[in-house]
Amino acid sequence: MAGVLTADPLWVETFIGLRVKQFERLLKVVREREGNGPRIGLPWCLPLADRVPVVAVYYRTNLTMRQLAPLFGVSPATVCRVIHRLRPLLALEPASRPVDAADRLWIVDGTLAPVHDRKVGASSRNYRFSANVQVIIDADTRLVVATARPAPGTRADAHVWRDSGLPEQCQGAIVLGDGASINTGLVVPHRKRPGRPLPAGPCRPARKPTTRSTAGSVRGSSMRSAG
Repeated sequence: MAGVLTADPLWVETFIGLRVKQFERLLKVVREREGNGPRIGLPWCLPLADRVPVVAVYYRTNLTMRQLAPLFGVSPATVCRVIHRLRPLLALEPASRPVDAADRLWIVDGTLAPVHDRKVGASSRNYRFSANVQVIIDADTRLVVATARPAPGTRADAHVWRDSGLPEQCQGAIVLGDGASINTGLVVPHRKRPGRPLPAGPCRPARKPTTRSTAGSVRGSSMRSAG
């Protein structure tokens, strides 16, 4: 069975999000960590250059192993073996907090990660059994600074953030959040605070006319033209 996705430069940049040179460095690191090391059981039906994209696409797209199998032309069991073999080798070392953290800008957001563990996940608005995971990244490097323990996907981002323990790790740093983070101590750009009017200025959105008022204006114009 022929697969669709390979280590072709076009597929690498589209599905993995890395440039070709970055992917080559990643492949070199995995090879140095014995990713192509001693075989246990059946031999691999994919070369290492195609097995690494299997793991990368699995974590980047949240596709299931059954969905990934036909894309790479292998069986779901092979996808499972590849992920379990290479997953530890692709793990990044935890990023240490920089000394100048107070002068840096961080961004936090919650993501719904599909899970099978019923003790953690819940039926969520993405129509899948998911967990809410809060992730902090550095706005400049886009590297992950910290993540929280997963919470049920039905919980709001604000509640998960308060109970995550991440606020203690952000002391002295500027952290941006989205509209779901109002009244959590995070910086929310251009958002109307509850109970307060929207400040005047260029960021004030223009009022969109309703269908009724627009139709009324058209009728009024027609009557004035007829008169």
